[in-house]
Amino acid sequence: MAARCHRPNMAARGRWAVPEAAMAAERPPSLFALSAAAVSRSMGALERDVWALPRHLLRGLLPLLTIFRLERAEGAARRAGLSTQPIWRQLWDDVMKTRPPNSENITCWRKKFLETFFSNVLHGVLDVSSDWRLNDHHFSPLLHSSPHVSQLTLCNMLQGAVELAAEHNHKVLENLAGSLRTLKFQHLLSSDQSIRRSLVLLLHRLIHHGSVSQVSMYSWPVPDTVLLVLILSMSAGFWRSGNALTYQCGLCREEDKASGQELVQERAERDCDAEREGSDGENQKAFHEAPAEAEAHLNSVLSVPRSSPLQNQPCEEASSEGPCDHTSIQGGSSPGRGPGQLSCHPVLRKTRRRLKPAVGRKRRCLRRSRGPYADPEDLYDFVFTVAREDNSGLLEKTSTTEGENAENWTSSSPGSPCTGHAGCKKRGGPAGIFSLKAAHRFRSVSTLELFSIPLTGETCRTLSNLLSSWVSLENLVLSYNGLDANICCILSGLRALSRHPGCRLRVLRVSDVFSHMPCMELVHCVLSAFPQLHTLLVSFDLKHQLEGNRPEGNPSCSEVEIPESSLEQLEIRFPREPLHTTFLLPVLKASKSLQQLSLDSATLPCSQELGLLLEALKECTPNLKKLSFHDVNLAEHQKEVLLLLQDPVLQEITFSFCRLFESSTAEFLPEIIKTVKRNSTLKSLKLPGNRLGNHRLVALADIFSEDSSSSLCQLDVSSNCIKPDGLLEFTKKLEGHIQQRGGQIQFTHLRLFQNWLDQDAETAQEALRRLKAVCSVVNDSWDSSQAFADYISVM
Repeated sequence: MAARCHRPNMAARGRWAVPEAAMAAERPPSLFALSAAAVSRSMGALERDVWALPRHLLRGLLPLLTIFRLERAEGAARRAGLSTQPIWRQLWDDVMKTRPPNSENITCWRKKFLETFFSNVLHGVLDVSSDWRLNDHHFSPLLHSSPHVSQLTLCNMLQGAVELAAEHNHKVLENLAGSLRTLKFQHLLSSDQSIRRSLVLLLHRLIHHGSVSQVSMYSWPVPDTVLLVLILSMSAGFWRSGNALTYQCGLCREEDKASGQELVQERAERDCDAEREGSDGENQKAFHEAPAEAEAHLNSVLSVPRSSPLQNQPCEEASSEGPCDHTSIQGGSSPGRGPGQLSCHPVLRKTRRRLKPAVGRKRRCLRRSRGPYADPEDLYDFVFTVAREDNSGLLEKTSTTEGENAENWTSSSPGSPCTGHAGCKKRGGPAGIFSLKAAHRFRSVSTLELFSIPLTGETCRTLSNLLSSWVSLENLVLSYNGLDANICCILSGLRALSRHPGCRLRVLRVSDVFSHMPCMELVHCVLSAFPQLHTLLVSFDLKHQLEGNRPEGNPSCSEVEIPESSLEQLEIRFPREPLHTTFLLPVLKASKSLQQLSLDSATLPCSQELGLLLEALKECTPNLKKLSFHDVNLAEHQKEVLLLLQDPVLQEITFSFCRLFESSTAEFLPEIIKTVKRNSTLKSLKLPGNRLGNHRLVALADIFSEDSSSSLCQLDVSSNCIKPDGLLEFTKKLEGHIQQRGGQIQFTHLRLFQNWLDQDAETAQEALRRLKAVCSVVNDSWDSSQAFADYISVM
């Protein structure tokens, strides 16, 4: 090995031609540069000696290493007081050739580079031979970069999942099981059976036996229902193991074996104790029969899902008679199955269930595996086993009173999360509902996000059933899924989940184009069932005509009393609905811990409504720190705006696109400045989209004058028709105030998005340069010609 390192062959020399050529561009090379290049070519033999080099020599050598050697040099560099971050940043610029989003927040460029490198190599986007620093015969791209991957995106035909599930990438998958936290799916397409099997193996290892805590799916206009439900169910910790997937999980077998051995030992010890205590024939007989009985108990234990801190509690099994005496719906092993055919989870117990025909598909009883290969339709059966679910529950037998069952039109029995509401019924009966009884329970994720994925009634019922026992779920995001009336089905699952003592759901975000019910009514529904929520977001673009759509005999959710809640953040986007304080008041009264409130696109039905809201906020929310209004017309509410700005508790106030100065008097802006100067509590003031213009921006600089007691740190004046000369004048005035205060000012952040700074680039650059010496400035390069009409209106 050492000889090969000291005498590199022609191929190796060709591999290092690029760095030598790079050095040759800077003639003449120094002796150190020549020596460093020679050392870098022989790192295989000299690595330990190199790590012991003095600091100044190691600094010059690090940029000449491949990423394999550079990653191994981290410890030596740290001991020498050197940082490799600039080298990894330069690698990013040279190899990725893009600016990553939020680059200012990246704390570790090594992790960022290797994580992106892994994804690009996996999807065939990056060729490692394109740069000499990526090409090292000791370096396996996927294997060595996988420990740094905490977020992975799989897309299109799931080629990445197939590659990771391949046998030659077994160690890569093991690394990902320990490092990966977020798994994303984007722009998925329909896939065949073999791809789904690879995905099953991947999800089982990364979620059920791994560290993935978040699953997100994006942009799937026409989702493959089988694939979608497969991802959802495995994310929830459900998996139907056995011959259905012809996959034998070594981790499951080891855990089952360990549990079985413990049971055998405990049983044997108990029987031995019984033998010592009693000398009669019955005790003696029991002792001799202990091995056989212990074996039976072993089979029983192996059939029960294991319980651990990382796993959810197993579901209670219920069975019903079916037409096939020889079939187990779980797909478990037969009594004669050999050890080599042991499934990931043996059968809980043999149950017989009557199968109903699925929509458009002839169903059959599942057969035992006749060999190493399972029936190609077994995976479909795993996802869409249709069982007769009794009214006592899909997941648990929970007794409920008749009053609870008829509580209101969005509630159902806790054990029966979706019993077929008007919004989620499908013609032809409840065919296609995922049978949770046929699956075993494993570790599940804590965050589920679905963005722009249409959910049919059938899929919503499946999701509702999954949610009803998903006790590990902490964050749920449903965004633009076309729920419409199916929102009732989702609410039923959430209501069932809320009754679990171990429920952890704290964040719920629901947004869509159309609202099936008024926003405040939906907020009432959620909080009445989930008072333990910390964050709730409800957002809709357009309003449905609901006349005649509400089921008869079902009261409105707004009539349900809301218990005291733990809500800390509430965001509501109204589809141009009127904001009635009388409907919001019960929510505020129940939310004493509320710290953030955001109201978007609401209309004020009368001039007194905002005043009533402010009174309610002052009375009911003593801990409110952040208040935001977006696209709410406040042109006629100058008095209320000033009252908010002088609030002694609020730390952040946002008036975004609220037309503050549309009908204002000349005294309104000076009153705003005067009020903010007196408020020592307010830390952030956001005024985007209010047509400030140059003269109002310049006036705002007086907030920081010498006689001000303001503690304002952040100011947002985005989308306010500000031109370069106005920004420069604001900067000069601000500099004067800072000088008068002896340089003591708390102002740290200024946001300038979408202003007209492109009209005079030189003046804009000077203003920005001087501003950045005072505070952090965030702006963009925006084409102001798009806003010409707005410019005319403000002139």
